[in-house]
Amino acid sequence: MERDLPTLGFLLHEVARLLRKRFEQVARDFGLTRSQWQALAYLARNEGINQSGLAELLEIEPITLSRILDRLESCGLVERHRDPSDRRVRILRLTPAARLKLTRARKFGEITHNEALNGLSEAEGLRLLETLKVLKLNLTEACESRWKSRSEQVRANARRGG
Repeated sequence: MERDLPTLGFLLHEVARLLRKRFEQVARDFGLTRSQWQALAYLARNEGINQSGLAELLEIEPITLSRILDRLESCGLVERHRDPSDRRVRILRLTPAARLKLTRARKFGEITHNEALNGLSEAEGLRLLETLKVLKLNLTEACESRWKSRSEQVRANARRGG
């Protein structure tokens, strides 16, 4: 008898959805959306990145990021500076207020992390995280390999005139 087990993709999607939902509940207490928190967190890891680079990391359209940054800037959490080498480019920096909010948010992130791993031993939780890292690496390599092979195909066709 075959059981209907959830697929890996479905299960990961549901876990990610619930993590986002739970974090959204927590983020509201700070007066920011999950998207704004995500932008701050990525910016903290990539201080001095430009807007297009951050949009690429977040996998969102530049105009969407621009709206998020407008709000964060009006809250005094982000500063945009002109790049001295290209005045069209904006370099992003966190303010001290943003760093303080991120420190507080990490505590709530730890709570959500612990809620998600409740019922697992410490070793099981670590093993799960390591396994997820392997899945991420495998899929990243597969995506990059697919992109490279597709771009090589396009270049070969262009050389042949097709």
